[in-house]
Amino acid sequence: MDKVYSHKDVEERIYKEWENSGYFKPEINPQGKPYSIILPPPNANGALHFGHAMFAIEDILVRFHRMKGEAALWLPGTDHAGIETQFVFEKRLKNQGKSRLDFDRETLYKMIEEYVNEHRGGIESQLRTLGFSLDWSRAKYTLDPDIVKLVHKTFKKMYDDGLVYRDYRLVNYCTFDGTSFSDLEIVHEERISPLYYIKYGPLVLATTRPETKFGDTGVAVHPQDKRYQKYIGRQIEIETVLGKAKIKVIGDESVDQKFGTGVVKITPAHDFNDFEVAKRHNLPLKQVIGFDGKMNRFAGKFEGLYVRQARKAVVEEMQKKGLIEKIDENYKNRIGVCYKCKNVLQPLPLEQWFVKVKPLSQKAIQAVKDGKIKITPSNFEKQYFLWLENLRDWNISRQIVWGIQIPAWKCQKSEIRSGKSEPKPSELRTPISDNGHWTVTDGAKPKKCLQCDSANLEQDQDTLDTWFSSSQWPFAALRASPYNGDFEKFYPTSVMETGYDLLKAWVSRMVMMGIYVTGKVPFNNVLFHGLVNDPYGKKMSKSKGNVVNPLELVEQYGADAVRFALIYGNATGNDQALSYPKLDAARKFTNKLWNMGRFIEMKNVSSSKYQVVSIEELKKKAKHKNDKAMIEKVSELIGKVTNDLDKYNFNYAAEGLYDFVWHEFADKYIEDIKNRINPDSYIILNTLYLILLKLLHPFMPFVTEEIYQRLKFGKSIMVETWPK
Repeated sequence: MDKVYSHKDVEERIYKEWENSGYFKPEINPQGKPYSIILPPPNANGALHFGHAMFAIEDILVRFHRMKGEAALWLPGTDHAGIETQFVFEKRLKNQGKSRLDFDRETLYKMIEEYVNEHRGGIESQLRTLGFSLDWSRAKYTLDPDIVKLVHKTFKKMYDDGLVYRDYRLVNYCTFDGTSFSDLEIVHEERISPLYYIKYGPLVLATTRPETKFGDTGVAVHPQDKRYQKYIGRQIEIETVLGKAKIKVIGDESVDQKFGTGVVKITPAHDFNDFEVAKRHNLPLKQVIGFDGKMNRFAGKFEGLYVRQARKAVVEEMQKKGLIEKIDENYKNRIGVCYKCKNVLQPLPLEQWFVKVKPLSQKAIQAVKDGKIKITPSNFEKQYFLWLENLRDWNISRQIVWGIQIPAWKCQKSEIRSGKSEPKPSELRTPISDNGHWTVTDGAKPKKCLQCDSANLEQDQDTLDTWFSSSQWPFAALRASPYNGDFEKFYPTSVMETGYDLLKAWVSRMVMMGIYVTGKVPFNNVLFHGLVNDPYGKKMSKSKGNVVNPLELVEQYGADAVRFALIYGNATGNDQALSYPKLDAARKFTNKLWNMGRFIEMKNVSSSKYQVVSIEELKKKAKHKNDKAMIEKVSELIGKVTNDLDKYNFNYAAEGLYDFVWHEFADKYIEDIKNRINPDSYIILNTLYLILLKLLHPFMPFVTEEIYQRLKFGKSIMVETWPK
């Protein structure tokens, strides 16, 4: 063996040997008990980040169970990542002086598809670099035709069962990205905003958004507010920047009497609470902000201004007319912004497809309460229950081209206009959906409208929310597997391991959809890992400039050291700060293992080179008290590491192995045995060292494999059994 272990000379070669030998396939243990993990699919054209590096936990589990003789499947896949991918592509177009609006839907889709295909292999190559033993022969992609077919089938089933419906309501809309978002995709920021006290005839009300006053269709007070009871039910005349108008005063219990003056304007087309109030009181919607982010015809002379411009202009005009009583410049409020571009989101009325979540969430809650799914760490159970108990119906329509187009066709014979249509100045719309004639299929275009037999049908231009397709990933990836019987054998999967930040967006939805489609939970265990922050404990982000590329660390320290450093000293589910001292310590530990192997190779005194026997045989062979004591300690270590891995205490297992191998085995036992080496003691040393290599293999696969082969223990440590 060389004097110094060089990870650069080992890792790529070893990985190719493993993959070419089929060691990552569950078929290497054909009679073994099924054990399966579905890889959380990273962005197909993305790059590796530290969230992906934490997949080391899944690799530890898969290698551990594979060595236990189980048919262990770790199924890889990639996600088309609809909004993220289109957002990145649009930034690319912008750099070229172009826009998505320059292309028709089909052309833009093909351009994005070509872009993704050019970069798709990148993330897979990077996952290989970290030694992840994924069965690449089963790799799937969320836009594979068989996956798309399954997603369409689910949509149709949910529509037929009344769980998917189309409705006209307010959505969180980004006028910059041109799409709506679900509640989960909103970032709420606390800001200091001016609070304007505006005169409305005999009343004064407070608002942070005076530019939306053109869309007011009512004024509300609390029905028990004695100050304003005489106005309830009356029309009051108000002065506006566009002239005089009349507006109705209503009483509604949602009004906070302590906010402002206790009077609020009702703008149903641009405020979620107002939308609900309008439904209760049959007030019409009057949309004054377009989907391009500009004021429309209802805004009169302010038409064409962006919201921020309109706010400034309207306030100046109102001040000239004496319509502003006062301005509170220090009002704290929460603003919803787009999580991608950080622009303020606009509540806008739009017809969308929604998932009725209550029937699904109740079963997902019960599955955990009944113990069908175990969540680790257990403190995340409370978050899981709280989220599902308060979950609102899920908007799954996205106004982008990249993704799975919704398999719904609208009859063009129907004259009912869609929610996207710009209202005429003379028109107002009630907040009640009028769906028109829609025909939903499992993907194929229908020959005719099911309601009027017209053949003039047009498919919905929207795509499905990426989370809708990825929520089906565990059963879809197995049902679309190229190996017959994978779904029956490996579903429900054994563990879903992912970052805790995906509890709401993904994990809860997978449970809901898995139970609905298959009748079974999608996985028996949920295991959450924490985030990896920068060395100062700050969240890594490109805008902060503190992103550390894990591949650069692999280049410097080796994949084994990076993996071990991420696990060592960090309790399951906890965040951690990237630690260069830990990386350095892990690299030194790798070299320590290597030097121990060099010593064993050089000190060979056995006639049967590198002979290995069982623990029980070792106990019979051992005569020296120190040998007996070390055999007993290693036996105890086997039990401890096995128990820690079974309980997902990866940090305990790593810390125990590090301390024992370095301080007990290397510093004490090897130093002792140097002075009394003989054939029997050599066999004991040799066997105990192999056991330690096997215990360390799930954590540090490359160096343990290289030592194993150099010492000629066998063909590969990948086919070794877990020590008992």
